[in-house]
Amino acid sequence: MKTMLITGATSGIGLEAAVALARQGNRLVLLGRDQSKLNAAVDAVKRRAGVAGAPDSWLCDFGSQAQIHKLATRVLAKYDRLDVLVNNAGLATRRREITEDDIERTFAVNHLGPFLLTNLVLDLLVKSAPARVVNVASSEHYHATMDLADLGFERGGWGMAKAYGRSKLANVLFTRALAKRLEGKGVTVNAVHPGAVATGIWDCAPRWMQPTIWLAKRLIMITPEKAAKSIVHLASSAEVEGETGLYFNQLEPKEPSKLAHDDELAERLWAESARMMKL
Repeated sequence: MKTMLITGATSGIGLEAAVALARQGNRLVLLGRDQSKLNAAVDAVKRRAGVAGAPDSWLCDFGSQAQIHKLATRVLAKYDRLDVLVNNAGLATRRREITEDDIERTFAVNHLGPFLLTNLVLDLLVKSAPARVVNVASSEHYHATMDLADLGFERGGWGMAKAYGRSKLANVLFTRALAKRLEGKGVTVNAVHPGAVATGIWDCAPRWMQPTIWLAKRLIMITPEKAAKSIVHLASSAEVEGETGLYFNQLEPKEPSKLAHDDELAERLWAESARMMKL
């Protein structure tokens, strides 16, 4: 039985992935930022997966460095192994917001939070090898920019899609940089675009965009259950055993953007992320 931790597990593809992985007989650890939703997710996984025991669950807001540190301390104290870490938590915001750590919220939650948690539990992952890290990215990274001197758009130019795309580009750069650091240690790291998914992440979009999103959800976007298959594939399939540092478009590897291939940029982003997270 493998121990798998999934962030952003209270709804959408995180919840669907949890159900599928629980059906395989894995020990699930679910993370969310709302207690009532987390309780509902625990009940849903137990009921839908048909398992006797309920998955473990922990509260954590990935916009808070203090909460991530607290979570990591609890994880390291309770579990003697961690076979799979799925960094799925993510959001988009209607307007530019700042976290309690004075960081633009989209970048904080989508990139810096996973960066911090992964680094804090990295020794446990290595100890548990063979282990896997799955970072949920997005095809939006192809359109993104990366300004290390102004990651949070403090100088202007913030937009919901721009901020989201930048955070997803950071996910891919982080994936490649971490994979290099873990070479020979038995831990693989891959990023995945699960597809254009009909979830609530874009419900915060401006009112003028809502009709387009409504139509896309019904005609183009795939269901969370179908999208979750790509996460389950990377977390558990023997087909990808040993594969690392890759970007997947659903179930197949795909070349990421030109910027995502920039090793120097990846290292500079790592250094800046570590500074911001006080690592």
